[in-house]
Amino acid sequence: MAKYKMILDLDTGIDDALAIAYALASEECDLIGIVGSYGNILVEDGVQNSLDLLELLGRPDIPVFTGLPHASTKDSFEVMPISAQIHGKNGIGEVKLKKADRKPETMSGVDFFIEAAHKYGKDLVIVPTGPLTNLAAALEKDPQIAKLVGKVTLMGGALTVPGNVNPVTEANINQDPEAADKVFRSEFPLTMIGLDVTTRTLLTTKETQKWRDLKTLAGEKYADLTDYYIDAYKVTSPHLGGCALHDPLAVAAAIDPSLVTTLDLNMKVDTEGPYAGRTIGDETRINEPALLTKAAVNVDKGRFVDLFMERLTTLFSKN
Repeated sequence: MAKYKMILDLDTGIDDALAIAYALASEECDLIGIVGSYGNILVEDGVQNSLDLLELLGRPDIPVFTGLPHASTKDSFEVMPISAQIHGKNGIGEVKLKKADRKPETMSGVDFFIEAAHKYGKDLVIVPTGPLTNLAAALEKDPQIAKLVGKVTLMGGALTVPGNVNPVTEANINQDPEAADKVFRSEFPLTMIGLDVTTRTLLTTKETQKWRDLKTLAGEKYADLTDYYIDAYKVTSPHLGGCALHDPLAVAAAIDPSLVTTLDLNMKVDTEGPYAGRTIGDETRINEPALLTKAAVNVDKGRFVDLFMERLTTLFSKN
């Protein structure tokens, strides 16, 4: 079976760290690079987290690229207090990691997307789990890439449930609604893995204890950062009873789309007014066939959480 070539586009906080681990633990895909973004943390800090986590997990060979530092319509970025509360000021639950012995690549993340699209074509899967600023910039620089890549499976948005920033807006989309709108209206074959499904996939300290019991460095560090996340959810979302596996689910659904049930829908992102950042059906294309864009509306949560634990526990047992 031909392996997917996967690029993760991350603002490396805690669930992004779990997404990296899931990609590395999945034989179906070959993680060819990580592009850094802003959101949970400043872009340069997220890039450093990605480098450090790859080293912890025994994969210092995977290149990390620096993406854009702020939204397409802004000239700066500051981490929201709620992001620091959920992910910690360092993005990974205040867990201290050994600093990687290498630097990020000199090529920009935007150019890496373009180069990879031309090199790998339909074998390339892009999984953005932060703002869509980098992908929108790559699309603007080279519109051809939308027709080249195999698929884009993104974590972001909310269609059938409330947002987590305001009643209609999810955090990743909220960072750069204009960029998100360009990506949603493009010719990328796109699947939205939103709060509709990610908030049904939960982890508790019962699971993280299994990683502690491995007595490995990776198991200990990942248990520590995930327990921080679980504690944050007790404050921000006590009704859930665990932490949501937002970003790992996007990686898992990119590899195995049968994990989620999707709705074919031509979508847009509102960019102004009180609903800015809302992901919803595009009324101007309501009578056109929805051939490219899907929104996940249900998930086989038991199968996913079992897969997640099996793969990550195996990975952490070796590191």
